[in-house]
Amino acid sequence: MSGEWETVIGLEIHAQLATKSKIFSGSATAYGAESNTQADLVDLGYPGVLPVLNAEVVRMAAKFGLAVGATINRRSVFARKNYFYPDLPKGYQISQYELPIVAGGHLDILLEDGSTKRIGITRAHLEEDAGKSQHEGVGVSTIDLNRAGTPLVEIVSEPDMRSAKEAVAYMKKIHTLVRYLGICDGNMQEGSFRCDANVSIRRRGAEKFGTRAELKNLNSFRYVEKAINLEVARQIDILEGGGKVVQETRLYDADKDETRSMRSKEEANDYRYFPDPDLLPVVIEDSFVEAVRASLPELPDDKALRFQQQHGLSPYDAGVLTASAEMAAFYESVVALVPSDPKLVANTVMGDFSASLNKDNLDIANSRVSAAQLGVLVSRIVDNTISGKIAKEVFEAMWAEGLEADAVIESRGLRQITDAGAIGAVIDAIMAANPKQLADYRSGKDKLFGFFVGQAMKATDGKANPALLNDLLKAKLAP
Repeated sequence: MSGEWETVIGLEIHAQLATKSKIFSGSATAYGAESNTQADLVDLGYPGVLPVLNAEVVRMAAKFGLAVGATINRRSVFARKNYFYPDLPKGYQISQYELPIVAGGHLDILLEDGSTKRIGITRAHLEEDAGKSQHEGVGVSTIDLNRAGTPLVEIVSEPDMRSAKEAVAYMKKIHTLVRYLGICDGNMQEGSFRCDANVSIRRRGAEKFGTRAELKNLNSFRYVEKAINLEVARQIDILEGGGKVVQETRLYDADKDETRSMRSKEEANDYRYFPDPDLLPVVIEDSFVEAVRASLPELPDDKALRFQQQHGLSPYDAGVLTASAEMAAFYESVVALVPSDPKLVANTVMGDFSASLNKDNLDIANSRVSAAQLGVLVSRIVDNTISGKIAKEVFEAMWAEGLEADAVIESRGLRQITDAGAIGAVIDAIMAANPKQLADYRSGKDKLFGFFVGQAMKATDGKANPALLNDLLKAKLAP
C-alpha cells in the first residue's frame, strides 16, 4: 500500500502430494470417488490401529526442499496437533512442528517493474489432511472422509511479501514448481493446491509487525489477491478509526466479495503439540538425499534463463513460456522446427495458441493444433509464403476445422504476393487514383503513408508482402 501504511504478508501453502495412497494408510487418494469409500480404519481413527508412513511422501518433500535450496533435516518428527472439528475423526491431526523435514529455502519472484524479489521459506512440513464437511441444505450437513489422511506438504513462507500482487506471484511460483517436480497436480478446483494468508499492516518504517488475521482456504490466485486487498482495507479502516485489529481466522466469501470472522486465531500452544507415540522419528541418510537430488528435473528458473540465453527471449517471455512444464516443452518442440526465429515462435505460442487454449478451456495435451502443425504455420511466415496477419486467419481455420496450414493456404488462395512488379503496378494505380493524397504526402504530410499502405493491402486482399510493399511505397511516393 502507498501512503503511511505498509502491508505484511506470509503464506502457508498446502500442496497435496501426488501419491496413489494416503500418508499413513493404504487408502486411495483418487479424486471424485463416492463419499466415504476411500477411508479405512487408520483414516477413521479406530482404536488399536497404527499409522505406517508412506515413504514416497518423504521423497517428494525432500525433492521440494532441494529445489528451493533448503536444508533437508536428516531427522524429523511427527507430532499430534490436537483440535476438535467434525471432519477430524481422531480429534487430532498428524503433522510436523518443531522438527520438520524441510527447513529454510527461498524463491525469487518477478515484480511488475521487471525486478526480482527473494521470498524466504521458513519450513515445509508433512501432514495429513482432514475430511470435508458438506452443507447440503438448510439444517443438513454430512461428512466425507475420503480426504482424511491425504498427504500434504505445507510450505510456510517468511512474512516477506508487501502486496497482494507479490503474494500471488509467489503462490504462482510455488504452483509452477510443484508441478515441474511432479509432486502435486496443482488442481485448485479439486483442492490439491490452496493457501492460508496471514495479513497485517503497520506504519511505514515501523519495525514491529501489526496484529495479523489469517485468511483460510483460498483456492484461486484471483481470490488470494481479492481477499488480501479486502483485508488490508478492513484493517486500515479499523486502525484509522481508533480501533484495534483482533488476531483471528477469517473466511473469504467470493459471492459477497467480503471476509468474515470464523474464529479467534489459535497459537501453537493451543494445539498442545506433542510427538506422536505411534510414529518413530524419520531418519534419512545422505545417500537418500543425493539420490533425490539426482532425480530433479530442470527447474523453472534454470529453464527460463536457458530460454533467454539460447533463444534470445526477454525475461518476461521466458517466464511466461516456462510457467508450466507442458508449455515449455511445447515451445521447444515448435522452435526446433523453426530455429531461425525463436521470438516469432514465442509470440505465436503466447498469442493465438494460448488464447485459443484459454477460450476453449483446454490444456496442451488436448490442443487442437499440435506442435508440428504450428511449426509448419510459423515456417510459412518465415519463408514469406504468408504474412503474420494472414497467419491468424490460417490458425483460426486450423483450430476450428482441424486442417493443416498448407491446405488452408492453398484452398483459400492466401499465398503472399512477393512479386515486386505486381505490387508496383498496384501502387501505381493507387497513386493515379488518389492525386490529392499523393500531393499532400509529398508536401510533408507523412502520416498519409499509412493511407497508401491500407489501400495497397485492400487492393491485394492483404496478400502483399508488408516489407516489400513498404520499400516500394517509399521509393514511389518520394518527391
